[in-house]
Amino acid sequence: MTVSNGPGPHEQPAQEQPGPDETRAATPSIADLAAGYAEKAGLQRNAHGHVDILKSAGGVQGIAESIVPGLVFLVAFMVTRDLPASLVAALVGAAIFTVVRLVQRRPLTQALAGIAGVAISAWLANTTGKAEDFYVLGFYTNVAYIVAMVVSIAVKWPIAGLLFGFVRNEGFDWRKDPERLRAYSIGTWVVIAVLALRLVVQVPLYFMGDAGLAALATMRLIMGAPLYILGLWIAWLLTRPAPGQKRNRAVQPSNPSSD
Repeated sequence: MTVSNGPGPHEQPAQEQPGPDETRAATPSIADLAAGYAEKAGLQRNAHGHVDILKSAGGVQGIAESIVPGLVFLVAFMVTRDLPASLVAALVGAAIFTVVRLVQRRPLTQALAGIAGVAISAWLANTTGKAEDFYVLGFYTNVAYIVAMVVSIAVKWPIAGLLFGFVRNEGFDWRKDPERLRAYSIGTWVVIAVLALRLVVQVPLYFMGDAGLAALATMRLIMGAPLYILGLWIAWLLTRPAPGQKRNRAVQPSNPSSD
């Protein structure tokens, strides 16, 4: 009897094949992809697995980051009527939040995006010499979001479903249910309505020039984060599954990371 102590010089040792459980663990599920998309979009869940509206809007600090630079610009311009100085004041206000996040050792993504937006807005206003052009970038941003959301509904991938489907542990299974697909389409239309309302109210004020500047700035503050939170909350309520409706439990709710 020949006893082999190992593979010969031309033989390769047998490699252990991964089991089916390991293969499934290595391959991201649809629910995992949905969760990743929602988290990148800034949607936050609370400990009970429900959408956290305030955190999804960036928290108190995130809301302040979106409001303060525009408010500083308005006050500075109304007091001094000096456009360059007012634009610098707005940039300084945005930069302060970046420094605060550095001190807090918190992610800089939101603060950097905010200061970039303020910088572009300041450049537009300084280039044209019109104070109202500080707010024109928001119009184009709203139009881009509206177009993207309308397209998402048309191709039966409504944005509300991609976001809320993660929070409700549905993954992408909601697309197989015509009622859930319709509900998420309606929820997306709610967000579209919020964005469209901003344009309906603010664009006429913009074309009023200097006379409409104070009203335009005020509407930007009111119809910014506060209106977004309200629209998101209404969309969440309108897209609630009916009692007893089957839902995918592939993703378990987890505590959101603090922002």
